[in-house]
Amino acid sequence: MIVANHISWTDIHALNSLVALRFVAKDDIKNWPVFGFLMRGANTLFIERGKRQDAGRIVNTAALSLMSGDNLCFFPEGTTTDGSEIKPFKSSLMQAAIDANASIQPVAIRYPGFNGSINTDIAYAGETTMLESMQQLLLQKNPLVELHFFSPIHIEELSEDNKDRRALTLKIQQQIQQKLDL
Repeated sequence: MIVANHISWTDIHALNSLVALRFVAKDDIKNWPVFGFLMRGANTLFIERGKRQDAGRIVNTAALSLMSGDNLCFFPEGTTTDGSEIKPFKSSLMQAAIDANASIQPVAIRYPGFNGSINTDIAYAGETTMLESMQQLLLQKNPLVELHFFSPIHIEELSEDNKDRRALTLKIQQQIQQKLDL
């Protein structure tokens, strides 16, 4: 299971360019023009965030997906940012990795500007529309993405006391924040 901060729809393409992934996404994306079609075709797991009981369903589905050999990715912030901050990570889906005895691969995503600053123009966050985000991307010369992979966390190597989804989630969030100096 890959767990990463989330800045833009381009995060999905950057990660998927390195390893074939099955993503977890909010339910309303499946109805988006073009992207919804692509996400449905990529066997994305959709979660209805407004329904509390859907978390249990998606954890079970994600655990089965991991046990069957899928590489699963989710963004525990549950939203995107402009890259200058990290929102608190939600921990419920981490339970799927624990239940499946899977490895967790934390990844820090950063879009650097040419002067070393954060390239916030790549972000699909806040009130930015998809069309505006695509236009901002197309106007950039050679946009860059950095993917920082941390050592995997192997659930089977953890003691029972360390198989706590909240503690694992907080540890991963802190690793990513530290790497990104946020």
